[in-house]
Amino acid sequence: MRDSNIVSLSADGGVQIKEMELNALLEVTQAINNNLSESALYKIYKFTLLGNLGIGNLALFVLDDDWTCKVSFGTQADFTSMHLPESFHTLNESRGLSTADVGFEEFGQVFPVMHKQKLLAVLFIGNLPETTNTTFLMALTNIIIVAIENKKLARRELEQEAFRKEMEIARQVQHFLFPKDLPCTDQLDIAASYFPHNEVGGDYYDYIPIDDDQFLVCIADVSGKGVPAALLMSNFQASLRMLLRKTDDFNEIVAELNRQVHRNGNGEIFITFFAAIYNYSTGVLRYVNCGHNPPILRYREELEMLEDGTTVLGMFDPLPFFTEGQTLLEETFSLYSYTDGITETLNEHDEEFGQERFVELVKACCRNDLTGFNKKVIASLDEFRGNIPYKDDITLLTCKVTV
Repeated sequence: MRDSNIVSLSADGGVQIKEMELNALLEVTQAINNNLSESALYKIYKFTLLGNLGIGNLALFVLDDDWTCKVSFGTQADFTSMHLPESFHTLNESRGLSTADVGFEEFGQVFPVMHKQKLLAVLFIGNLPETTNTTFLMALTNIIIVAIENKKLARRELEQEAFRKEMEIARQVQHFLFPKDLPCTDQLDIAASYFPHNEVGGDYYDYIPIDDDQFLVCIADVSGKGVPAALLMSNFQASLRMLLRKTDDFNEIVAELNRQVHRNGNGEIFITFFAAIYNYSTGVLRYVNCGHNPPILRYREELEMLEDGTTVLGMFDPLPFFTEGQTLLEETFSLYSYTDGITETLNEHDEEFGQERFVELVKACCRNDLTGFNKKVIASLDEFRGNIPYKDDITLLTCKVTV
């Protein structure tokens, strides 16, 4: 009779344990289906182990960007501020713990939480109650961790989609920065080549007719990349065009552009900028170089580096100095402007292409074929760099005026 009562009690206990496990599983499943946050899922997991399974002490380390302890209770040490030792990073089966596992002596066992052969979490547990079903415990842990991993993947996909949309907006913004058509006449010929390093670059060039006698050409390079740089450069272009409707005074134009870049970029983003205005009636070329690679003026087979101007825009307000360059050009001339992506292109020996090589290309080129010159520069860069990828945007703007 006594033995029969023991069997009955044992059976009742087994039923109760199964009921608690089912309740725990139901609670976790409902939480997942209700799309609760990761922190909420970890809390439910913690209270489920404490209340339904009677776990005394536990630490759960999860792999995000690094291994961090997401759940910890019943321990003397503070595992939430502890890094998981590398010896556990490749754990692939459960094992007992010993004093050799420094810092984890208060636990008895460690379990890997795997999904598709990938280690997602490491579970440390102390002395388990005799009634604890470790298979169910690991199944419950796996359900929670995989659910959270899926949430991470979904979040990354949303972030990537948002990034793709952001890049598409930036590409569209940048597309409108560049002139749709460049002049190609007997009097004025302009050719441009632009190769962004990433999906969205930080370079800008433009040709802007001012009146019947004058036109402006310019080239610029913003220090940042991506959407912020594209938006800043878009605002820069719009401001430049608006200012040119009011004045052709470079001092006023550059001072206002600098104020806007300094304000919009908080003094952390700057723009190198070169602009030149040619007047057909007077034959005078006026220019300003704001910290940009000096364009090369080719006149009467002589080369001149156009360096007069000021420092980069956006770093100081007001600008510390300003000089407008001027030169009288009574015969046909050519202007070769570029960004530092060309001169700073590296080869396999970590050597820069440099300004001297670019000057030699200008000397050797036929100035009647601007497009051919641009292609020659790109071909020379490709040959020079070998297998080394470009590090920056590549932009060329060449201009020939026939007088």
